[in-house]
Amino acid sequence: MEYLALTAGLMLPWLLGLALLVALGWPQAGGDSGGTVALRAGFGYCFGALLLTLWMRLLSAAGVAFGWLSIGMPLAIATVALLAFALRAGRIAPVNLRTAIGSLLWPPMPRWQRLVWIGLIGWLALRFLLLAVDIAWQPLYPWDAWVQWATKARVWYELGRIAPFVRAEQWFAGPGAAYFDAAPNYPATVPLLQVWSCIALGRWDDSAMNWPWLMLLIALTCAVYGALRGEGVAPLAALVGAYLVASLPLLDTHAALAGYADLPMATIYTLTALAFYRWAMRRDRIDAALALGLALCCPLIKIPGLVWALTLLPGVVVALMPRRGLQVVGIAYAVGLFALLALARTNVVILGYKLHADFDPGWRAFWDAYLLSSSWNLLWYGAVVMAIVGARRLGQPPLAPLAVVVGTGIAFLLFVTWFTNASGWMQELTTLNRATLHLAPLVVVLGALLWRELAAGTQPAAAVAPAPA
Repeated sequence: MEYLALTAGLMLPWLLGLALLVALGWPQAGGDSGGTVALRAGFGYCFGALLLTLWMRLLSAAGVAFGWLSIGMPLAIATVALLAFALRAGRIAPVNLRTAIGSLLWPPMPRWQRLVWIGLIGWLALRFLLLAVDIAWQPLYPWDAWVQWATKARVWYELGRIAPFVRAEQWFAGPGAAYFDAAPNYPATVPLLQVWSCIALGRWDDSAMNWPWLMLLIALTCAVYGALRGEGVAPLAALVGAYLVASLPLLDTHAALAGYADLPMATIYTLTALAFYRWAMRRDRIDAALALGLALCCPLIKIPGLVWALTLLPGVVVALMPRRGLQVVGIAYAVGLFALLALARTNVVILGYKLHADFDPGWRAFWDAYLLSSSWNLLWYGAVVMAIVGARRLGQPPLAPLAVVVGTGIAFLLFVTWFTNASGWMQELTTLNRATLHLAPLVVVLGALLWRELAAGTQPAAAVAPAPA
């Protein structure tokens, strides 16, 4: 019975997010209905999980203890209300839903493609099943998971509220009203997801609390497929793109050895960029609102999430200024570089990273992590080929806004590695790979979109935009 309750708890954020998106009428009807279902499913879980944790923060601030009734009941009522509104507004119908699911699972395609399609669907199902077994049987294992994140989850679960965590010296000097761990300043979202899993289960369980990591991986896979279909990528090619994301070894590792915040950060950041790209192509206000909402939530996952959210700004500039956007971004990069060189001589500390002028390129770390290790399959070999073969297309609509975002993300990784005190950590391949995990799914998406452009063999399509600046 307790596992039925846990299943209901895991499904609640998914249903809440789906209900919200359906009520908003997002994405707008048109194109492949199966891709629409996948896009809603992927974005739905992430929005539902974020709303769940925000509701838990509000309850704690109001002095209401965590529990099934205080957390689950109001969110379940909100889900039903949103679905009722969607039904009344004609934005959902059982017949259309059956058609959409059928289009998702069995799209029309030639026989040979059908065989590949079935094989990929079967592989993904098997992979998710094996990851589920790992999560169910593996106790809390990764180092940071139980010294930085699960510490908060255990305390907050037992107390039924969010309690402050402070550094060790403050804890020793204080009256005992706070707790400490290895990272007391880390955001609360990830531990709150673990707390909710245990509340749904009815007891503390350091394995069962990690099911949201599998949900996030599934949601990311669905969102990538739906986003690619929404941009006109053929069903099989879109599924291959989703498969390439789900098969990244390091991504799977973070799902199986759950407890780190890197997979949640990668998922939320990727969906932020996908929503931004939809806005860049369509200028739909709901796309913009979803992208902005997800961007604001990035710092709630990890502290560097603020910087990852800011990497979208150059893409916004290019989207709003299709003729001169790249020049503006290039000038901004040059100004930023000079400012960086000036600040680095003053030992400024930004978000815990100390800037310094000891320029020490970590070429060997990047070479080993990206090209020689087994964490990425052949992703970065493909990225190099993509940059060479598709350089012209990447700098033109419709790919330029997303390409600039990816390029800014890579520049951020280079900056952290070369110009801050984090350069020593990055020499350890684990740290560099974890930082890269946030960007890797977006590189796959950009590669799939570039493949579509190159395969079409036509002039690049102009982005949907207002009058060029």
